Amino acid sequence: MNFIDLVLHLDQTLVSAAQLYGPWLYAILFVVIFCETGLVVTPFLPGDSLLFAAGALAGVGILDPLLLWVLMALAAILGDTVNYVIGREFGERIMASGRVRVLKPEYVHQTEDFFERHGGKTIIIARFFPIVRTVAPFMAGIGHMRLTRFWSFNIIGGLAWVTLFLGAGYFFGNIPVVKDNLTIGILVMVAISFIPSIYHAVRTRRQSRRAATATAAEDTTPQ
Repeated sequence: MNFIDLVLHLDQTLVSAAQLYGPWLYAILFVVIFCETGLVVTPFLPGDSLLFAAGALAGVGILDPLLLWVLMALAAILGDTVNYVIGREFGERIMASGRVRVLKPEYVHQTEDFFERHGGKTIIIARFFPIVRTVAPFMAGIGHMRLTRFWSFNIIGGLAWVTLFLGAGYFFGNIPVVKDNLTIGILVMVAISFIPSIYHAVRTRRQSRRAATATAAEDTTPQ
């Protein structure tokens, strides 16, 4: 409950942290974004909502927008790179151990389906899917995607993700109606970030049902 309360009141938390830690807040934000994208075991950390709230603080001058953008983009890109290397070097052993809860079969299958449908672009697309964005670079490492190819998609995806959510916070987070209801705004951003995952899950389930129905119809067709 404390964690949920922290996420829902990120604006207040970051303001307090800025007063308490000063410039070190940049380092804290860097570490959170790096871990959220770079470590398979920490997909629960706030990514989208944290960027939005940080962007809102940059909009009122508490944080430097250019420095914030550079550091968050660097954290996102380096995080995915570390995740890729971990997957490449230790991925199969980690999955075989079954100790990492986020590597549930449904998440792994969803990520594999992304790669099958979109190829390397999955690294870009996955940035906007919570949990999947943590699993995708790990699976790319297991699949031994060429590093230079991974890097190109990683950089594009990282820049797009950070720019979108920081920009949304910077330009919209301080509109009076949004600022006075920033908790609702953060909830909306979290909900929006889950829409692609929900849509994909529903679409996949419908396709599976159609395939099962078609197979059953073929089996009952007289020969």
